[in-house]
Amino acid sequence: MTVTLISLISIYIGIIGANLTRFFLKNYSFDTIGNTIAGVFGSIFLIKMFGRLGFDAISIMQSGKVNSILFIVNAIVSFFGGVLAVILLKRLKNKMNK
Repeated sequence: MTVTLISLISIYIGIIGANLTRFFLKNYSFDTIGNTIAGVFGSIFLIKMFGRLGFDAISIMQSGKVNSILFIVNAIVSFFGGVLAVILLKRLKNKMNK
């Protein structure tokens, strides 16, 4: 795998997290497109913010092979980035509508 492929997989996992939030938490829904956009930006933001701890795409491929533990941590952070983005955007929307 390459660094680019790992980054794309990470973004895709964030999209999955954001869209699963829509199914499990019915109040946190911006439809499919809105949740997808939130998942993209949420996963990118969290990976950029916490990826400096050593589980960004470059660190995963640093030895030339995929470090599976770092990749799993990257996937978990991306997933929760998508979930948190949807929840925070919904709360922001509710505060702005008041």
